[in-house]
Amino acid sequence: MSFSGLRMLLVGPLPPPGGGMANQTRQLAELLRSEGASVEVVRVNAPYRPAWAERLKGVRALFRLLPFLAALWRGAGRADVAHVMANSGWSWHLFAAPAIWIARLRGVPVVVNYRGGEAGAFLARAAGVVRASMRRAALLVVPSGFLQQVFGGHGMPARVVPNIIDLGRFHPADPPRAPGQAPHLLVARNLEAIYGNDTALRAFALLSQHYPAATLTLAGAGPEADSLAALARELGVADRVRFPGRLDRDEMAALYRDADLMLNASRVDNMPNAILEAMASGVPVITTDAGGIPFIVKQRRTAMLVPVDDAAALAAATREVLDDAALRASLVSQGLAEVERYRWSSVQAQLLAAYQAAIHGEESRRT
Repeated sequence: MSFSGLRMLLVGPLPPPGGGMANQTRQLAELLRSEGASVEVVRVNAPYRPAWAERLKGVRALFRLLPFLAALWRGAGRADVAHVMANSGWSWHLFAAPAIWIARLRGVPVVVNYRGGEAGAFLARAAGVVRASMRRAALLVVPSGFLQQVFGGHGMPARVVPNIIDLGRFHPADPPRAPGQAPHLLVARNLEAIYGNDTALRAFALLSQHYPAATLTLAGAGPEADSLAALARELGVADRVRFPGRLDRDEMAALYRDADLMLNASRVDNMPNAILEAMASGVPVITTDAGGIPFIVKQRRTAMLVPVDDAAALAAATREVLDDAALRASLVSQGLAEVERYRWSSVQAQLLAAYQAAIHGEESRRT
């Protein structure tokens, strides 16, 4: 069996807006098609039709859900296997669970690809409901050992298939950057509370006492944009903090190459692509040890790890990397070596094996 000729139903979000799961869905569709698979994408975040329905709070979900269910039913009838990108909360209940049940009704094996960083809290509340749907799926795939442990703790075995990083797009600057006295720091997460951008700003303010010409870019969009801008003014660093909003993947790749360090202050996380993309771009990473992050990077080898919500520790680790050229060079070289296992040529065999297991398992149940 190969990807060539395989008829795929891929269920997930697509840009715009961008984001980890949306970008991974688009990238996966592109890669599978390049291998000869036929891929039909059913988008969970399709634009509202008609557009004015978006203004109807309380009922607008129906204007998206009903076309989604119809597209699922049609697409499942044309597929050999369904790949469902899944997340926590309402996203699970409104999109992932219906996709599993409809594909099952249509006799199509389902690979559930769960990616949410809040899996622990979600399963603590809804493990029974999730298990009911997962019994209809052929296979559960997760991107990290962290999520494998979380689901295993609720009686749901999972197979690890890592995220895919486009190393042709995310690569180091040529020639490599040297930080100097005006280092450019980057935060590449959405502006939401779980990503701790306020902690990153406080750490930057502390670092500015030693590097007064340093600059910080917070690339992303979200509900905390205004409050973070206000915090930057309160901390006296607003003139050196930039909020460019949401960027596409090529703009993000260029921004990584223009950065000297990446800060990640997330409070909840699984396997953030931003960390892997930074490493692939030759950018040292200073990150909290939230959730699954210690499963993908190692302290002082591929990243600097600090406790959650500790701005002083984040600033101290950042300063150490800026002041220690040997440490910085080691983090860069070991990070580049580590991300090799996330390139498509390394992951594709694992993904194909997951599809084979799902299809053959479904066939064995029928005989």
